[in-house]
Amino acid sequence: MKKNITNKILMVRPALFAFNEETAVNNHYQKKDNKPIQEIQNEALAEFDKMVEILKRMGINVKVMQDTKEPHTPDSIFPNNWFSTHYSNTVVLYPMFAENRRLERTDNLYDYFDKEDNLNVVDYSQLEKENIFLEGTGALVLDRKNKKAYCSLSERANEKLLDIFCEDAGYKKMAFHSYQTVDEKRKLIYHTNVMMAMGENYAILCADSIDDVKERENVIKELEEDKKEIIYISEYQVEHFLGNAIELINNEDVNICVMSTTAYSVLTDEQKNIIEKYDVIVPVDVHTIERYGGGSARCMIAELFI
Repeated sequence: MKKNITNKILMVRPALFAFNEETAVNNHYQKKDNKPIQEIQNEALAEFDKMVEILKRMGINVKVMQDTKEPHTPDSIFPNNWFSTHYSNTVVLYPMFAENRRLERTDNLYDYFDKEDNLNVVDYSQLEKENIFLEGTGALVLDRKNKKAYCSLSERANEKLLDIFCEDAGYKKMAFHSYQTVDEKRKLIYHTNVMMAMGENYAILCADSIDDVKERENVIKELEEDKKEIIYISEYQVEHFLGNAIELINNEDVNICVMSTTAYSVLTDEQKNIIEKYDVIVPVDVHTIERYGGGSARCMIAELFI
């Protein structure tokens, strides 16, 4: 297994997935309608189980944590926001913007690690009391190979805590601001992994969302210096979750790129050809989860490096 890509992931099977009012204040990808909550849950559960089946068939080691109905955690299906793992046997716990998302943190997490002893747990979650948030690998797009942390600053990504994370983890800080157009106004994108994804040899980037020219040029320069082939995507493609892809490696050392069928449907031939130079693309249908949760395939996957 390559050091900076993993074939082992954790996914959380939802008990009552639903539209979350608390996160919708700054997640403009969530959609609300009158569909009964149990119907939404049933559809999301079917999508989740199918995705797990596809990933296992592709040679990914998927560990599944079953959520519980109490406490109600409508976004538990997106575990990458509250923890990340690192090869130094480190688990990082993050402070969450929405109060009901803080309930997702559970010590059951440690049951899914091979090395339960000698864990180094770095816990930033107490900073929630100071309204300081950094929502895991939603806020952080990590280039683990080159030790760079790309972060679009927002209500869910605090620069002071980003500085602390980078110092603790030994990463170079790559902070910027990215925007989307909502009701003809430019509003901050809530998570970096909406507009950017990191592969071993490529990066998916919505450069047009970085309105500040210097910030945009700086991000592009860093990626180019690291010999990343940049796949430029549009705001329309961001809205279809093309930025929310993740690169994994299977048990035969083949790199795969997991994205939703929504994202795959808006790929241009040129973009597809670039990704397929390096990875096998694996589309998964999570349209219900995308619609009500405002997150896609990458958000559902927490990488395990322990």
